[in-house]
Amino acid sequence: MKATRKALAVLAFFLLAATLVTAGGKGEEEAEAQAKTIKAGFIYVGPVGDYGWSHAHDVGRKYVVDRLDWLETVYVESVPEGDAARIIDRLVVEENCDVVFTTSFGYMDDTVAAGAKHPDQLFMHCSGFKNAENVGTYFAELYQMYYLNGMMAAALTKSNKIGYVGAFPTPEVVRHIDAYALGVKAVNPDARVHVRWIFSWYDPAKAREAAEALVADGVDCLAFTEDSPAVIEVGQEHAEKGEMVYTFSHYSPMEAFGPDSAVSGQLVDWGIMYEKILEDIYNGTWSNEDLWWLAKEKAALLGGSLEHEVNPKFVDDLKGVSVSTPDLGRLNVYELVMKRYEQMKQGRDVFDPFAGPVSDNKGAVRIPAGRIGTKAELLSIDYYVDNIVGDVPK
Repeated sequence: MKATRKALAVLAFFLLAATLVTAGGKGEEEAEAQAKTIKAGFIYVGPVGDYGWSHAHDVGRKYVVDRLDWLETVYVESVPEGDAARIIDRLVVEENCDVVFTTSFGYMDDTVAAGAKHPDQLFMHCSGFKNAENVGTYFAELYQMYYLNGMMAAALTKSNKIGYVGAFPTPEVVRHIDAYALGVKAVNPDARVHVRWIFSWYDPAKAREAAEALVADGVDCLAFTEDSPAVIEVGQEHAEKGEMVYTFSHYSPMEAFGPDSAVSGQLVDWGIMYEKILEDIYNGTWSNEDLWWLAKEKAALLGGSLEHEVNPKFVDDLKGVSVSTPDLGRLNVYELVMKRYEQMKQGRDVFDPFAGPVSDNKGAVRIPAGRIGTKAELLSIDYYVDNIVGDVPK
């Protein structure tokens, strides 16, 4: 932790220097307040108006700005992953940020390189797995919510063909698809999950095209990882024509885009994570730990709306399908979803979607019976579970 202590010490030195330079003619209280100002820079892979991933991160940034009066922030949106190094340098050298948050998996290597280049600065990378003395990682993990969504999709499908629109085949997205499929299997073992990739984090036109292609193939339930409500809108358009396509929203409360289609979804609270990290920096207690917050930490939330966890229009349909479970007995799917959600809030050891046995769709056992997939296994997952059609793109 030598470099970490050095970075924090240097930060404290410059804050103290600012006090000494500006204290003349000012009250001691005002000088002390100025000395404790921290500037944080945020780099987003999409526009803050995407209503998905980048939007959710910016909601988190605004949350800490409102709560921490010693905090100043700056952000850069729509930064291609290949351009991250230049933007990180700009935030450090030109914007004089004390900490830089890089919020895309593809920024990982450039963030670690920036940590080596700027040893006196602090960096936090979202969704990656590489740390350094002055580089930490953090993630609000949503795979548990995808599992719950998958259970609901399995109860509602009439075709037994369930779809997923994926952005890039990163371990994060593959993990979420697998969890969604495991939820499907828990309720309806006959259903199969079909995936279409658009190879873009934010491309509403491609997302719409992929969703329509899946519907044309007979899919009647859609989840996705792409940072626009395009898939929800496709489901709504079909629902309005009497062709029911159920959808599950992603990161932000998208039910408003599909009130007759969106069943539920995943919501994320980045704000509480940013508050914890920034307060640690402010108090001099920051470390390069890997924060991985799930339902237990209240970073991952169930729902496509801030008002309810499941769209009331679909509650009766979910209650109309019952499933037998080894630990909870026979429940209707709505009850089962809520029971599993409560278990997830208690911790992974109470219930986890990746409790073995878990097999891939080639027949190999990836997680044996009697144990839960480790964090390292889930962060590097690169296979489809056994009820997903096709192969993960390489």
